[in-house]
Amino acid sequence: MASIFTKIINGEIPSYKVAEDENFIAFLDVNPNAKGHTLCVPKKEVDKVFDLDEATYDGLMKFSRKVALAIEKAINCKRVGVAIIGLEVPHVHVHLIPLNDMKEMTFQHKVQLSKEEFEAVASEISGYL
Repeated sequence: MASIFTKIINGEIPSYKVAEDENFIAFLDVNPNAKGHTLCVPKKEVDKVFDLDEATYDGLMKFSRKVALAIEKAINCKRVGVAIIGLEVPHVHVHLIPLNDMKEMTFQHKVQLSKEEFEAVASEISGYL
């Protein structure tokens, strides 16, 4: 069965898209740790990050770096944290989280954004890509 991320990639589920190329997509996490929390996902559905072939793994890291640099320009933060956990959705994804405090990396601290705020943040980050 297709993961929720594959459904987003296929346009079956809406998302706040930040960036996309032929192999990867980045969209805002709808349950964010911080404003601008973005997920970078390979379009190829693979469960575990180290099961990716080397080219896809390298490509995902390069794509994530590009998105992280845009997040740093768009969101007021000290840095962008990176996490690859993979327990929530069985589809590789890189969390890029704008950080001003360590609690934003705990996945226990969440922020609420309106639809309009999500749209504005996605647009702002996209503008730096």
